[in-house]
Amino acid sequence: MKKTLALLIAIVLCVGGTSAQERYPQRPLRIVVPFAAGGSTDIIARLLSEQLSRSLGQPVVIENRPGAAGNIGAEAVARSAPDGYTLLMATTGVMAINNALYKNMNYDAATDFEYVVFVASITNVLIVAADSPLQSVGDLIAAAKRAPGHLSFASSGAGSSTHMSAELFKIMAGVDLLHVPYKGSGPALPDVITGRVSMMFENMPGAMPHIRGATVRPLAVTGLRRSSALPEVPTIAESGVPGYESLSWSGIAVPAGTPRDVIARLNREINMIIAAPQMRQKLADQGAEAVGGPPEGFSDHAKRERDKWSRVIRDANILVN
Repeated sequence: MKKTLALLIAIVLCVGGTSAQERYPQRPLRIVVPFAAGGSTDIIARLLSEQLSRSLGQPVVIENRPGAAGNIGAEAVARSAPDGYTLLMATTGVMAINNALYKNMNYDAATDFEYVVFVASITNVLIVAADSPLQSVGDLIAAAKRAPGHLSFASSGAGSSTHMSAELFKIMAGVDLLHVPYKGSGPALPDVITGRVSMMFENMPGAMPHIRGATVRPLAVTGLRRSSALPEVPTIAESGVPGYESLSWSGIAVPAGTPRDVIARLNREINMIIAAPQMRQKLADQGAEAVGGPPEGFSDHAKRERDKWSRVIRDANILVN
């Protein structure tokens, strides 16, 4: 009798645990994009949200929370309920750069989040206005050395990958460029197109529509190998700055304390989405490479990136109050 009762209790507990997991999600989710609409982070988030909504059976809403190089949106997610309904489109800047760059931070990327899945690795592309006199990286370096501090570069915010790609370029090419930060790539790109700023090391998904529309000219990509989306465009490393590499990336993170079964569900669903050939091609068309993998893989990657960019920030003596 006791054995029968114990067995029944065990069955009830197992069924109850399974039901709890199956019940998630019971209401709409939101993905917080910590930058303005129109940039690469926003583009990838929208590609993902459409498919995730179908697989989870609930609406997945994009909420743009720009400002402070992603810190405003990231902090909002870090402080939200750890229930799996508020997700962060986590980027290089908010997870690997800002803690070293900003003097006053209200969240810790290493401890205030759970890492869910590494979504995509993104090549940046150095772009100038279509009518810019700069035709190559060599032209840019020569012009910058003739007039230090005269040429300017836009970024999606201090601490963003578009900012740090330029800082790494400045160090390795030995040039002085003026930084003009914006609240996201969306507001920055019009000023690149008109030539108000000289250049931008933009994430490729945000740059591709303007490259295809011939409103900007790509000079080089920031990876060690050429991008399949722009095979005719050389790398910065082969354009006079040997060894240069600066990749952006994005993934999904949730507030620390989010239940493990919820993280596992999100990881499983998103891995299936980005493994689909159609999604991989959509990302490739934007200059992004689908990654995927377990939460631990994304966490380890972010830690390595924090170590790398901390060294760059220290060497460049950059600090934002």
